[in-house]
Amino acid sequence: MGKKLVMAQKRGETRALCLGVAMVVCAVITYYILGTTVLPLYQKSIWTQESTCHLIETNIRDQEELEGKKVPQYPCLWVNVSAVGRWAVLYHTEDTMDQNQQCSYIPGSLDNYLVARADVEKVRAKFHEHQVFYCFSTTRENETSVLYQRLYGPQALLFSLFWPTFLLTGGLLIIAMVKINQSLSILAAQK
Repeated sequence: MGKKLVMAQKRGETRALCLGVAMVVCAVITYYILGTTVLPLYQKSIWTQESTCHLIETNIRDQEELEGKKVPQYPCLWVNVSAVGRWAVLYHTEDTMDQNQQCSYIPGSLDNYLVARADVEKVRAKFHEHQVFYCFSTTRENETSVLYQRLYGPQALLFSLFWPTFLLTGGLLIIAMVKINQSLSILAAQK
């Protein structure tokens, strides 16, 4: 009976150690992936200065001609603000500026024109409701654009690092508990 109990204990300890090591390995892999994807975006972000923006005007643009060609027809919002003592164009996020520099806000669903238009109208109404709001600007002197929301800010970085840290801590705790259990059973067997 005692030998079966010892063998079952060893199997359980081995499984718990494998679980702890797997958790630690997964956390390390996740840290590597985050370190090569999210961390460089956070470090390269120039939108670090929080400012107060005052709404100047908003326009809804349906169709624009760029270099003689019409861009795909979808409604987008154009917002001008006053920030850091100068006129600026407000962009929703860093990606909005990369997608279309003619739009401050691009609706999420572009498939249905009426739904996209209603989304843009709703965002426009919120801007008119709250005409003073916080935005993010850069320290560059000649920059004429600001961001409403940072994609790669400190909150996003902390949120990205929370689960791998939780996984690493849990794995190390499991390994530590198994090792403490093994050393206590050795001490009990010697008595």
